Amino acid sequence: MAGAAPSGRNPSVLVGLVGAGIGLSRTPAMHEAAAEALGIGYVYRILDTDRMVDAPSLADLVDQAERLGFTGLNVTYPYKQQIMPYLDGLSAEAAAVGAVNTVLFRDGRRIGHNTDFWGFRTSFLEGVPRPAGSSVLLVGAGGAGVAVAHALVDAGVGALVIHDKEKTRASALASHLASPACAVSAIASLDEKAMASVDGIVNATPVGMAKLPGSPVDPALIAGRHWVADIVYFPLETELLRSARAKGCRVMSGEGMAVHQAVKAFELFTGAKPDVARMRQTFRTFDRQSPAA
Repeated sequence: MAGAAPSGRNPSVLVGLVGAGIGLSRTPAMHEAAAEALGIGYVYRILDTDRMVDAPSLADLVDQAERLGFTGLNVTYPYKQQIMPYLDGLSAEAAAVGAVNTVLFRDGRRIGHNTDFWGFRTSFLEGVPRPAGSSVLLVGAGGAGVAVAHALVDAGVGALVIHDKEKTRASALASHLASPACAVSAIASLDEKAMASVDGIVNATPVGMAKLPGSPVDPALIAGRHWVADIVYFPLETELLRSARAKGCRVMSGEGMAVHQAVKAFELFTGAKPDVARMRQTFRTFDRQSPAA
């Protein structure tokens, strides 16, 4: 039953989030609030390499977490692909996507999972009108972008156009995703012609984060008929979304993906199903506390 802990179990869970510049992450609070409601002893630590003195290598950081008894780790920018060589196995989703955002330490093995795929797909189907058969521009072909691309194809979009500042990365992802059900292509630059061919835009780059301000798309290229989605959630109102909203576009913030990927990761760490509404409510308390959170 959703929202209930497994019968007879009251596990003690220690997890961490590995990333750079992640001090404002809302993920720990979401996990801990869900665990408290279920009566699960749960501690979630931020492992921000930007704030570490003489930060260890990623390999050493994973080793140390395992030795210290962590149940697992969430992984974010810029380590979702870098962490893969240090794992013993991958879930089907992580193998297909080629990126990991959740690691489980279990029975002496490190298994990588990707809950970004599930999180974005769920959020996309909830927030975008008539997604089936639509044409989408995806900006960003890195770790998060790969997961988002797979989610978009799985959700039934008819055409996917991929742009990345590293042209070869966009081309490689387009080739990997080749499917008779979805026309996938890569473009070297964003211009009026490219924007005229799509119904919606998804930002899967870190541009727009508090530490990387700006917009990955020139606002002048956005039209009121577009819907615009961003996976960045701190700040929740990115420059991209602010510009799109001003033009009358339907916008989708990074909240949905952040919440739903956390739900799936929580299930992996605990074996329990959390209250999604509670996790979303916890996510939103940050905006009431501080506009910069």
